[in-house]
Amino acid sequence: MSDTLVPGLPVTAAQPTERAPTDWRTAAMQRRIRRRYGAERRFRFLGLTAVVISAGFLAVLLVTMLFNGASGFLQTQIALPVDFARAGLTLDATRLKGPGADLALAGAGIERATTAAAVAAYGKDGARLLSDGAWLSVRAAVKRDPAILATRATIWVPAAGMIDVAAKRQGDPVAEAIVARLDAKQALSTGFNVPFLTASDSNDPTRAGIWGAFKGSLYTMFVTLILAFPIGVLSALYLEEYAPRNRWTDLIEVSINNLAAVPSIIFGLLGLAVFLGTFGLPRSAPIVGGLTLALMTMPVIVIAGRNAIKAVPPSIRDAALGVGASPIQVVFHHVLPLALPGILTGTIIGMARALGETAPLLMIGMRAFIASPPGKLTDPATVLPVQIFLWSDQIDRGFVEKTSAAIIVLLVFLLAMNGFAIYLRNKFETRW
Repeated sequence: MSDTLVPGLPVTAAQPTERAPTDWRTAAMQRRIRRRYGAERRFRFLGLTAVVISAGFLAVLLVTMLFNGASGFLQTQIALPVDFARAGLTLDATRLKGPGADLALAGAGIERATTAAAVAAYGKDGARLLSDGAWLSVRAAVKRDPAILATRATIWVPAAGMIDVAAKRQGDPVAEAIVARLDAKQALSTGFNVPFLTASDSNDPTRAGIWGAFKGSLYTMFVTLILAFPIGVLSALYLEEYAPRNRWTDLIEVSINNLAAVPSIIFGLLGLAVFLGTFGLPRSAPIVGGLTLALMTMPVIVIAGRNAIKAVPPSIRDAALGVGASPIQVVFHHVLPLALPGILTGTIIGMARALGETAPLLMIGMRAFIASPPGKLTDPATVLPVQIFLWSDQIDRGFVEKTSAAIIVLLVFLLAMNGFAIYLRNKFETRW
């Protein structure tokens, strides 16, 4: 029958041709199936390999740091017999019970008595076996128990750096021979290095500690968080919920995205020029470090905040407006709580990056030798990454283990900070 149209007659639709079912038992189809399954297996293998390699590198890092830094948490001490009755100390025991005890001990000649006791106990080179701060342990013992001034007492004092390293089986043969002789006399002991966690920086590795740098990191991260988090979140809310869509908004968005990729040392130069050069803020202070790191962290929080706010379903906004909520109530009572887990994720990433930064803080002078921990935000301070950098550049072998031990402390600090942020994020996710 012809398909020519005839006037007055209805047009009939052409019947569709039925597609023949695929025969999966043919050789060609079986090859396609095998290639498909093979590609899937290769992809899974590559993914698993990538995860295993990443975990392997992480394990190597952690094992290396633990192996090299575990000895940094240990301290070697030497037994020092001191005959206080014959030491000739110009000290009155009654003055050690009042508020002037430190002043009385300062001019008592304890350092000279410590050196004389070391020479008497271990020969003419005995003073070289003790740390430069060994006399501080003697002074602390006298202050703790003034009654020993009339007796002969044995006080455990920190060993010198070479003895400490040799006692941990890392020294040279001469130092190890000295350690063997001290062990034979039972004049050597190794215990937990409390000063490493309570002291500040020092030129002597046996007296160096991380408390000053740790406190400086706390202050710096506090300033960074209280500035970057609220400003970043409010900026993200404005750009996503209120800002008009025009070329100026587009320019701001591009600028924020570019700032997130700017090298960190550029922010250090900015902090040096603005906060120190223009405003005259104190050099090497946590407040300046916090302001500089806040500038670096804020773009990351803004970008993550915008993505989290954009991910909130529009139905949430419509439902809130439908029951009579004002636009600002919609944002702060509904949108922001739902977006908060994603915002906290961006904050974790930004703060973790800020905690490990060194270059911008070096530019504003936070690489100075700080012998005492900061008391307020404007005091001179350093931070853990800079302290690790400074110790890694020291010649003394005693600082090698201190560097690895400080890295362990920094990792624990980072894990604790991130753990707290993840807890807050999960709490809000559970509630919503």
